[in-house]
Amino acid sequence: MADNGKQVTWGGRFKDGPDGLMLAFGESVSFDQRLAPYDLQGSLGHASMLLAVGILNQEEFNQIEKGLKELADEVKSGTFEWDIELEDVHMNLEQALRIKTEAADKLHTGRSRNDQVATDVRLFFKDACSQLREGIEQAMSALLALAKKHAATPIPGYTHLQRAQPVTVGHHLLAYVEMLGRDHERFSSVANHANVCPLGSGAIAGSTLPLDRSLVAKALGFVDECGEPRLTPNGMDAVADRDLFVEFASACSLCSIHLSRLAEDLILWNSSEFDYLRLPDAFTTGSSLMPQKKNPDCFELIRGKTGRVIGNLTNLLVTIKGLPLTYNRDLQEDKPPVFDSFEQLGICLAVTAGALDGAEIREENCSSAASDPLLLATDLADYLVEQGVPFRQAHHVVGSLVARSEELEIPLPQLSDEDAQSICPQISNNWRDVFDLSRAFSKREKPGMPGPQQVQGRITFWEGILNS
Repeated sequence: MADNGKQVTWGGRFKDGPDGLMLAFGESVSFDQRLAPYDLQGSLGHASMLLAVGILNQEEFNQIEKGLKELADEVKSGTFEWDIELEDVHMNLEQALRIKTEAADKLHTGRSRNDQVATDVRLFFKDACSQLREGIEQAMSALLALAKKHAATPIPGYTHLQRAQPVTVGHHLLAYVEMLGRDHERFSSVANHANVCPLGSGAIAGSTLPLDRSLVAKALGFVDECGEPRLTPNGMDAVADRDLFVEFASACSLCSIHLSRLAEDLILWNSSEFDYLRLPDAFTTGSSLMPQKKNPDCFELIRGKTGRVIGNLTNLLVTIKGLPLTYNRDLQEDKPPVFDSFEQLGICLAVTAGALDGAEIREENCSSAASDPLLLATDLADYLVEQGVPFRQAHHVVGSLVARSEELEIPLPQLSDEDAQSICPQISNNWRDVFDLSRAFSKREKPGMPGPQQVQGRITFWEGILNS
């Protein structure tokens, strides 16, 4: 059994210290030390409240404040020495503060590690959401710049990975801007849900001491838009539920999925078979065997890391699904998944922005692919509708025209008027006008469509949002 004389916060109940194996098995400081800045911030806020209610005197508060600031500098500089025998970030910092001042023994008055860590992670989530929103904005800006440059460049749109209808590069990329915009909103929602102070809940039922929860909430920035404190209304819920973790991991998963789908499109566009896009050398790699290769590893890794982020969400859901109220040690495992999702999504967003900044659209190849007349087969059906043909009949007629062109091995617009009219007498001699891309886009000037004005309108909208 370990016996090193170090004082853990719960040690008074036990005659013997924990086994070395249990220490290694139960420690969390190897990963929860990243909460140190938030833990120190929370402790200073708690100390200011203890001073206000008379549990600390001014001299004790000054000593604690000085010690916490010194610890913050040590943590920031990397000189703080972490000890797994002290289990977690809270006990490490408390022990270090006790060395600096005896007043540290009063700091834990009226709080538990349960509401302490709940406060720490809420501060973390607010900060993490802010950082990820910035990353999303950078990725959106890179997408928007490319969309603006190629707003009118025609390209095939795909369903089932088969050419479907013509769109533009701008319209295609704006689809991902819209997705990331919703991701940005999701992280704002998570941050809002995190902006409620649990400190003062204790382990389960608060404290009999004259704590001022509103004061500490204000000190730590848990306030609404009017500056009024926001407090958790139920102590058991405050320390036991992990819906914030799930919401954050879910938002990370959705954003990662959007990046993964973008990555798949760009990987296809970058291939020799499509050749719509060239990626910058700085975000590609070569082959150890084949000297001609230039691989889109940046986007393949984004696609791969998405599975990892989704796995983190699943990890959390399975961990908490059967836990009784309130705290259970299982919940120690709630932090590695969200820390990892935060890190992985953050770098994926940065890589997306960096790779897109140097990407080159191959306009000639895009336009050549978009010139396929079959992309406008639906437009021909619409033309027939305008001639009075019911859509279901028009759809069948165009299918027959396509079959006839394949039978003759000629492009659809090269069918003779006689052939076309033998299939559909309502076809006029101007039916080939349908196969003009400019006409196709000009007739799509309604919300959500790839008409030039619609595309430019969304570019202007998002520029206004991102530049505000």
